[in-house]
Amino acid sequence: MRYLVTVCVFLLTVVADGSTARPAPARFEFSQAHMGTRFKIILYARNKELAVRAANAAFERVAELDGIMSDYRETSELMRLCHRAGGGPVSVSADLFRVLERAQAVARQSGGAFDVTAGPLVRLWRRARRTGEMPDPQRLAQARALTGYAKLTLDPKTRSVSLERPGMLLDLGGIAKGYAADAALLVLKRFGIRRALVAAGGDIVAGDPPPGARGWAIGIQPLEPAESSSAPRLVLVNAAVSTSGDAEQFVEINGVRYSHILDPRTGLGVTGHSSVTVVAPDGTTSDAMATAASVLGPKDGLAFINAAENVAALFLQSDHGQVRAFYSKHWRDVPQSGPER
Repeated sequence: MRYLVTVCVFLLTVVADGSTARPAPARFEFSQAHMGTRFKIILYARNKELAVRAANAAFERVAELDGIMSDYRETSELMRLCHRAGGGPVSVSADLFRVLERAQAVARQSGGAFDVTAGPLVRLWRRARRTGEMPDPQRLAQARALTGYAKLTLDPKTRSVSLERPGMLLDLGGIAKGYAADAALLVLKRFGIRRALVAAGGDIVAGDPPPGARGWAIGIQPLEPAESSSAPRLVLVNAAVSTSGDAEQFVEINGVRYSHILDPRTGLGVTGHSSVTVVAPDGTTSDAMATAASVLGPKDGLAFINAAENVAALFLQSDHGQVRAFYSKHWRDVPQSGPER
């Protein structure tokens, strides 16, 4: 779940260079519901007809990916793959294979803190958030036995996927929206629209900046209201940002706050009140790495982020309303406006 990122645009004064100058492109906004969240597209185009055609094509691409990667639809390609778990290699589409390749790479880099095989655990904790009760220990143990990225094997030569054990379930909730936002922006570029931004909940992918602007200004919502005056605003160009946290989806059980973000290694929800914002070259990377960093926490998470190329992160942790911030080594290289950090 991504929810801690908002979008605004800073426009600078543009001086016309004479009557022969081409008119500036107009700003258009579009929004549709996909993948359990709201996809928003902001773009600059020379006319409304082009803008509408491009946005509709981008949304169609997102809908296509939803049909491939949803774990809520029994007819999705992802679920058809899961139904064949334990039965040997299964050929899959290029999109699904590409996402699983990226997911496995992040799983290895994070030591299993990011793991798309955690589907059985995710389903147990969805029920726990509804009921307010801890998952049954026996069912939790069974779900953990079906989890582990080493149980997922990819064969690039045949573009096939093998799930080691019957009953395994994949969950792409920590990577699919970022991938879809990347794909939507690519569709817009094919229409000749490069000044655009795609927001998939809190996963945001930015293209070229708006006319006359340094870049797209991305506001990061603070963990606590009292921190709002010091919240950073990033200025991004051809980059992506994702925030992972527990502000909206969590459950308190026996006085302990469990996030909807799970640690696949323990089978338990991440505890405490925190968020991680990751800036990366693309949304697929920022989405997955923000989830992994949330699981790892500031100490191990910073080591994980610092080991990656062209990636920066901000960790926020709240303790009874007091917020502490932790920065990766490249965070100060990210262009920002507004209050100093």
